[in-house]
Amino acid sequence: MTQQSRTGGQILVDALQIHGVDTAFGVPGESYLDVLDALHDSGIRFIINRQEGGAAFMAEAYGKLTGKPGICFVTRGPGATNASIGVHTAYQDSTPMILFIGQVGNDFVDREAFQEIDYRRMYGQMAKWVAQIDRAERIPEYLARAFQVATSGRPGPVVLALPEDMLISLATVADTRAYQPVQAAPSEQQLLQLRAMLADAQRPLVLLGGTTWTPQACADLQQFAVANYLPVACAFRFQDLLDNAHPNYIGDVGIGINPKLAARVKNADLVIAIGPRLGEMTTGGYTLFDSPVPRQRLVHIHTDAEELGSVYQAELMINSGMPQVCAMLAAMAPVDASAWKHTPGEAKAELAAYQERPPIFQDGQAPLDLWQVTQEIMVQAPLDTILTNGAGNYASWAHRFYRYGGMRTQLAPTNGAMGYGVPSGVAAKIVHPERTVITFAGDGEYMMNGQELATAVQYQAGVVIIVFNNQMFGTIRMHQERDYPGRVSGTTLHNPDFAALAQAYGAHGEVVTTTEEFAPALQRALAHARAHNLPALIELRYDGNLITPNATLATIRATAEKAQAAK
Repeated sequence: MTQQSRTGGQILVDALQIHGVDTAFGVPGESYLDVLDALHDSGIRFIINRQEGGAAFMAEAYGKLTGKPGICFVTRGPGATNASIGVHTAYQDSTPMILFIGQVGNDFVDREAFQEIDYRRMYGQMAKWVAQIDRAERIPEYLARAFQVATSGRPGPVVLALPEDMLISLATVADTRAYQPVQAAPSEQQLLQLRAMLADAQRPLVLLGGTTWTPQACADLQQFAVANYLPVACAFRFQDLLDNAHPNYIGDVGIGINPKLAARVKNADLVIAIGPRLGEMTTGGYTLFDSPVPRQRLVHIHTDAEELGSVYQAELMINSGMPQVCAMLAAMAPVDASAWKHTPGEAKAELAAYQERPPIFQDGQAPLDLWQVTQEIMVQAPLDTILTNGAGNYASWAHRFYRYGGMRTQLAPTNGAMGYGVPSGVAAKIVHPERTVITFAGDGEYMMNGQELATAVQYQAGVVIIVFNNQMFGTIRMHQERDYPGRVSGTTLHNPDFAALAQAYGAHGEVVTTTEEFAPALQRALAHARAHNLPALIELRYDGNLITPNATLATIRATAEKAQAAK
């Protein structure tokens, strides 16, 4: 408990160390120079990013991977607005994160001084808590609360503004203890009710999602599922909560859901939702469950009491962290599962059929088979490979066909933020340098934060980036052809040579245009990343007509034109 006189910046960095911070991300600014000076001798790694959006995405990815708050520092005004995309992602993805923003001094406040913004108003609906620390002696108190808020209940982002004069002022103040995340747990009566509902079921299904998961919680959940012969699906972009090769894993419930899995969700007589918010993506636009009262009997378990009943009135609502509830489920006596014990095997077979080579590649006419690309990655990459992606149709090749090996092998934004793939991949390699990290990025996606490849080179983060180059904003183009067939507007891209650009950064880069070229290119990229601790990029150039595993732009356009002609 230090009580010597220190600057505000030093007090803040000392508090970060007390709370276990080992890494921070950011873009430097003159508004928090005293923090940068205190970081110099702290032992905390400060990862210098190329743009604040990339820094915030990296901090969010760190939070996903570790369960600890990702720390991000940015300067006022433009820096803070750039970083807001990462805060929004952390909020919708329930990721612990703390964003520190340099702020104008208190002597200039409320004059619309240079780059001044009221961050309480700006971030009000985007964070769990937003505050400004006006007095240096209160820094330990504010930081203890920030870590507590970011990690307790439903995790999420906290934003703290740091006035410049406060950071250079001296104060004598005691430090705090390290934070202790707080999570609720089920009552014995709630577990008895859940077991009774399961015993009465004929077609139960488990749906996993959300945060606060740990390896032990995943293992406990698996034990519960196996003991009760339960089919387990994962919510949108939470596919790594159960090893996808596990007999009880039956697929993901999100965009592009297997129609047979969607039917199973709709026809279930009991759904045990452990962790997910049951938002728009996971419920298929609120169609898999009737609102507000579902047809299925619903048990909804979530870390946030306010989330329970907010859209769906479950028959049983349990406020709990995932380690707490899963430990109790693993210890629960199994029920008689004879009515449904055949279900996991049948649903697993349906998933296998859904993951076979799609018809658009079965005739061999496409020079580059994107299905085979995914298969080759699974052959060459270790089971614990971390696969990251942002938003776009290209991500469907990972979501539908890649088999995630278990917890923390998937990093993807549930809020659909473009530009996430590259920063999250770099962050993952910084956090886990011993693991293989592969990033899927569309051409439009890559161009939003591709400059963070320089960060990867600087910190020797050997991530392998695969750029899907179809020279368009593919998802928007797909919707455009569906609603305005043949009227292409605002979706065509003129791209650089991504491989040459990667080489200019100091990374390995090459172009692939045929299926046969990909396997050796991937082998070279992985070998380069491992041997030199430097990133590698493979640019896939392919026909943009191949827009999804299920359809081409031509068929989408023809269907839309036919429908318009029939009106």
